[in-house]
Formats: sequence, C-alpha cells, structure tokens
Amino acid sequence: MWATSGARRSSRQVSSVAPRNVLDAAHEFARCGDTLAVTKLDRRARSVTHLGNIIAMLEDKGVALRIVNLGVDTATPIGKLMFNVLGGVAQFEREMMLERQREGIAMAKAEGAYTGRKPTARAKAEEVKALAAEGLSMIAIATKLGIGKGSVHRALSVKAA
Repeated sequence: MWATSGARRSSRQVSSVAPRNVLDAAHEFARCGDTLAVTKLDRRARSVTHLGNIIAMLEDKGVALRIVNLGVDTATPIGKLMFNVLGGVAQFEREMMLERQREGIAMAKAEGAYTGRKPTARAKAEEVKALAAEGLSMIAIATKLGIGKGSVHRALSVKAA
C-alpha cells in the first residue's frame, strides 16, 4: 500500500497547480490489488473532475483508494458512494470559499484597503544599478537585495526616460 500524506511538510511539498511527481510515481507504481491511501481527500484531487479522472485511472489498474480521515475505501460499494458524495461537497466548499474571497477582495478594493503586493523590485531599481556599476553580478545583486535575478535583469534593461 502506498501512502501520501498532507501532514508531512518537506521540500517536496508543491503548490496546488504544480505537477506532483511523487504522487504520479505512486500511481505508476501501484498494482492490481493495491490500495492508495491519502490522509485527506483535498490532499489528493483538485476538483471533482480531477477526482473522477484519478478514480477511473486507479480502477483501470485495479487499485482502490482509501481516505484515512473519512474512513472511506473505494474497494467497497458504500465507499465508492461516499467518495462521490464527499467529492461533490468538497468542490462545493471550495467554490464557496473562492466566491467569498473574491467578494472580500472586491469590497476591500472599493474601500481602498486592498492595493495588492507592493512592487519591491521596482523600488530597488536605483540600488540595482548602483551595485551593477560597482561590478557585482546579477546573482550577487539579487542575493544582496533579496529580489529575483529576473528582477535585477529587468531593472538593468530599463533605459533612462
């Protein structure tokens, strides 16, 4: 049985939109009769459609899915039913949260309280140019100022107006 865990945070943690190579490797390795265990449903799939695709792929291989915190196992008919119901509820919750977030941002913008992240790299353009004039490399400048190498490159590429 392969297990993936949301509880363990490490350098292998990735964002919700990035490729999840370790999880993909677990799917590839799983064999007929295996059970893939996840701690939480939301750690496994990004949407109900994504969840359906994952289940179809696992079923094609003869692999069951167990969601530990819910006690759901797709190896049983009741587990499959519960899995589908819970997947729909999870997507509903996510959509409601995103809707509330959008409304909150719109309200904050209307009140002038939400202006987004401050452009830190642009504010340091003169420092970037001064350090470059001293002969520092782009990587050294980026490290010293705490900005990305691309930001340094953009600051140096901008012609004086």
